[in-house]
This record gives sequence, C-alpha cells and structure tokens, in this order.
Amino acid sequence: MDKNFGIGQQELWLFGEGTNYYAHRFLGAHPMTVDGVDGVRFAVWAPGVRAVQVVGGFTDWQNVGHELTCLGSSGIWAGFIPNIGEGELYKYRIETAKGEILLKADPYAFSAEVRPGTASRVADLSGYVWKDKAWMTRRAKSDHFKKPLNIYEVHLGSWKQHKVPRVGEKDVPPEAFYTYREAAEELVPYVKEMGYSHIELMPVMEHPFDGSWGYQVTGFFAATGRHGSPTDLKYLIDTCHRAGIGVILDWVPGHFCRDAHGLGRFNGEKLYEDMDHAHWGTYTFDFGRKEVRSFLMSSAVFWMEEYHADGIRMDGVSSMLYLNFAVDDPTQKRTNKDGGESNLEAVSFIQEFNRTIGKLFPGTFTAAEESSAWPNVTRPPEEGGLGFHYKWDMGWMNDTLRYMKTDFPWRHGEHNKLTFSMMYAFSENFILPLSHDEVVHGKLSLIGRQPGDYWRQFAGLRLLALYQMTHSGAKLNFMGNEIGQFIEWRYYEGIEWFLLGYESHARHQQFIKELNRVYLEQPSLWQQDFSWDGFRWIDADNSKDCILSYVRQGLKPNDQTVTVINFRTDSHFKFRVGVPKPGRYKEIFNSDETRFGGSGLHYNPQPLRAEKIPANGMDWSIEVTVPPIGGIILKKDHSRAPKSAE
Repeated sequence: MDKNFGIGQQELWLFGEGTNYYAHRFLGAHPMTVDGVDGVRFAVWAPGVRAVQVVGGFTDWQNVGHELTCLGSSGIWAGFIPNIGEGELYKYRIETAKGEILLKADPYAFSAEVRPGTASRVADLSGYVWKDKAWMTRRAKSDHFKKPLNIYEVHLGSWKQHKVPRVGEKDVPPEAFYTYREAAEELVPYVKEMGYSHIELMPVMEHPFDGSWGYQVTGFFAATGRHGSPTDLKYLIDTCHRAGIGVILDWVPGHFCRDAHGLGRFNGEKLYEDMDHAHWGTYTFDFGRKEVRSFLMSSAVFWMEEYHADGIRMDGVSSMLYLNFAVDDPTQKRTNKDGGESNLEAVSFIQEFNRTIGKLFPGTFTAAEESSAWPNVTRPPEEGGLGFHYKWDMGWMNDTLRYMKTDFPWRHGEHNKLTFSMMYAFSENFILPLSHDEVVHGKLSLIGRQPGDYWRQFAGLRLLALYQMTHSGAKLNFMGNEIGQFIEWRYYEGIEWFLLGYESHARHQQFIKELNRVYLEQPSLWQQDFSWDGFRWIDADNSKDCILSYVRQGLKPNDQTVTVINFRTDSHFKFRVGVPKPGRYKEIFNSDETRFGGSGLHYNPQPLRAEKIPANGMDWSIEVTVPPIGGIILKKDHSRAPKSAE
C-alpha cells in the first residue's frame, strides 16, 4: 500500500476545500485486503495534534503501537491494522498539541457500541443485496409534488416494545427494543394497511441518551445499534420500498451533543464546533470551516446513497439560520459581516445541501423543520431561496390546535385561526405536521386537547384529521394519533396498543384508515397541493356556525371534491352550499358514520342534484346535511343518472 494508504491526493484536496461529498469512502474504518492480508484501514481528521493511535478490544484498550500517520498538511491521520475485521470495537487515542490524551469515537464510524458503551464498531456495508430496483427506477422518474404525501412519523424505540423487566421507569433495557427486522415485519405491513404513503423515522443516527429522541447525535454515519446492524436497517428500508412505502430520515446538522467521546474538542480545541447552543446545551457546527462542510455533506449523501432514503427532513433549521437563536444575553449576541443576525455560512451550507441532494438523487426530496418567518425556504437557491422542497407549516399547526382546544361556545370568536393559514398557504410548499413535538411536555395528546365529553372528544379528533386531510399541503402524523391515545407520548415505553381493545379507539383507527384510503383515491386532495389551482373557498366566513366549505381540484376537470366541515355541536339539515358546477354530488366520506363512532344520523345517502340557486358567490348550490363536530366530502357524480333523477 502506498504512503497515503490508498487515499488519493484529489480526495484530500476536495476534503480540505469543503467539497468532498464522499469523505466517508476513505475516512473511518474500512475492511480491506492488503498484500493478501485482511485488515482494516483507519483514517481520521485530527489536525494540529501530536499523535493518533487506534485502541480497542484487539489491544485490550491499551496503547500498544497502532499509530496512524499524518498525511501531509491535510490533518488526516491514516494507517492499516492487519488481522482484524468487522465487529471490532475501537476508539482513537489522540495526543493533543498540549499533551492532553483524549479517547474519541470515530466521527465516520458506520456502527457503534450500544449505549452505555461509547466505542465505535468496524462495519462492512458492502454485503447487502438490495431488492428495490423497481422502486428506485420509478422514484428517479417521478414528480413527488404531484403524488400523495401522507407521512407516518415513527420513533422506533417506542412504536412497540417487548415486555421485559425494567430497572427504572425511563431505563429501556436493550432487549425491549424492536429490531429493525422486527419493525420490517410488523411496522411496514401496518403502515401499508393504514394507507400512509411514507414513514418518517426520527433520527436513527447513533446517540447516547434515549431522552434526546435521537436529536443529539454522536454518530453521523452510524445507524443506532439499539435496533440491530446497518444491514438490518437496510432490510427495513428495502422492505418499505418493496411495499410501496417511501422512507424519510430525520437528520440533525444544526448541533451535536457534548459527550466526551464525541465531536466536541476533538483535537483538544474547537474543531467541529462553533459555539455553545443556547437552547439545547449542545455545540453548534462551524459551517464556515471547510472540512466540517465536507463532513456534513458526506453524512447527508451517505444516508441517501447507502440506505436508499427517499427524503431528508432537516431538524432545527431556525436554530441554524439565526446567529442569536435563543440567545437572551445582549452581551452574547453576534452579527454577521453585513451587520445582520443571519448565519451566512449556515445559509450557504443549506443551499449547497439542497442543490447537491437534488442533483445526485433525482426523485428524492428535502424538508425543513423551520418555525420562523424566514422567506423562500422552498424556493431554489438561484432565486434567493434555501432550496428545500417542503417546509413544515408550524403556523397552521399552532393555530389549528389552539382552535381545537377552544370550547364550543367560544369558537365563533376564533374563526380566523382556521382561515388565516390560507393567507400564506402557497408562499411555501407546506407539510401540515401533527408531530411528536405536539404530544409531549405538558401539551396534551391530540384527543386530550378536545373539549367536551368522551363522544365529543373523539368527534373532535376525527374532525381534526378530516380538516388536515382536506386542507392544502402534504400531511404528517405522529404514531399514536391514529388510535386516539390519551396520554402524552413517552419515549421510554411503547404506544398503548391495548386501547384498540376498546370500541372507541378501534373505531377511530378504522376512521383514519378509511380517511387515508379516500385521500389516496382522490387526486384532488394532493395533485395540486401547492397552488391556488388546487383550492377554492366556498365559504370561509361563516363564523356564526363555525362552518368551513371549500373545493379541492385535481389536474383533470372531473377530479374535484367539495368539503363541508362543522366545528360546533349543532347539526344542520338542508344547509345550502354553493358548488362550482351543475350536476349531481355524491357523499364519499362522512365523519359521523357509526362505524367510526359517530351518531349515524347525518348522512347524505342520495346524490344531491345542484339547483340553479346562487349561494356563496356561485351560480349553483345544493342542500346538505352537516353532522355535529364533523364533516363530509362530496364528489361530482359522473355516472349516468336515471332519467327521473335528471
């Protein structure tokens, strides 16, 4: 092997320029054969240090001479250790410029020891044979903006757990976790049966603390060992694809945890970090440092390339965009070179990330969890935007949940909370999120927010889901929303699936399943989600009755649905609603059906013939029955009617 241990000068140069998006191919631990001898090549970026050695189980964690060589001025140390291979635990023993000895996990490790262990693990990723070629081919040619996007958000550690003895309330024994393969056998069929189009996995990157939910990462290339090996995660994603389900991975480039074995003070000084994160007690990344950009870009590319992810949802984007995010002390505030508070290096990085993912992986998408008023989040970088495909609509979420929490007699005064979202609905490409963040920290579960007695709470929960599904924008729901779980989400225990033994919860799950089916079958509900071409108000102003009505439009003229939603407890009979065209309208969904737990008294059983009676600014109208705390979806009936019905 040459003096650079097979690492090319071009690779080193691109890494130093911040434009090597495949640094994981030469940094980290790579099993290989050299001169007929099996072993592992190690390479790590640790500039300005005196020495780097590899220690591990194969050395009894003692310093026994496995020293790495510094490759010129690159700051990268590399070496080949013979007669070791996959599964070996290791760390880097770093002697800093000041003589301090640090034991660090490998920033580029593909696998890691299960917590509370902190060592990296040698992994060979080349052995898995993917079976999703048909999916990948279709994906590359598809336009995700014109396809259904109904996301089931999952925390793998608590979707389901095995029943095992526990030491403490929040201490999850390793054997309690479902493996990736067990999830493939149970989660994937469930999501398919329920009618979701995508699974979004909360971070599966290695993290030391269960209570961070995966958002404080130590292994930006390592699939968490809580659920098995990297090969097992590939099997889960492969199983999703073969079932026709897309996979979105949460990714956290905004900050990293301070644990001693991680990235912090990696060479004894600031290296990966910029400053302390004022909100989460972590470190922010130094987006201006070129090698850090290569690290982060390589991480994103790695998950898309190696694990066939269909999308990346970037967490905490607001905290990246603003230099003074959550900084209250005026003496600690910073400004950029132009005197503003935007983090120009982070903006540049985000734009580069979105350009790169779009170029390298056609048919995939990126989404931003961005909660501020930053403009043009989903516009292309060349137009001054950040370049994401989608943005979470936190405004819609907040306004809607505040409204749904309002007791019925007072809802008429809060009507604008329902209609305001359409004032900005098409300023970005929005996803409507009812995520994990909304069912923790004392916010209550979704059903716990609903006023009234037990029946009204379930009716309100059904209505919330119907409103979300018919509103413009893609959809996201956290696990447990679909069964009406009353307690808040607890990361340390599974969803309360036993609730399905109770009629109300089982019927609510059936309601969500049927609503998802209607969503998938009606192109009007997703083909034009991101423009006024797909939405038209019928009546946005009926605050007295707390009723909304609107038209959703697909690409074809006949792909048109009318939604009427009633947020109060009053029933309405012969309620006149304007419609855009003459003809007959058929009820295709009613949230008040008995099979869903409704009263069953408010059907529109026959197609409703439009009359030449103006209403809601339209020339034609129909009379409908509107259920209490419920809604209906109507579709123009294009079947040939009997002459007596014409």
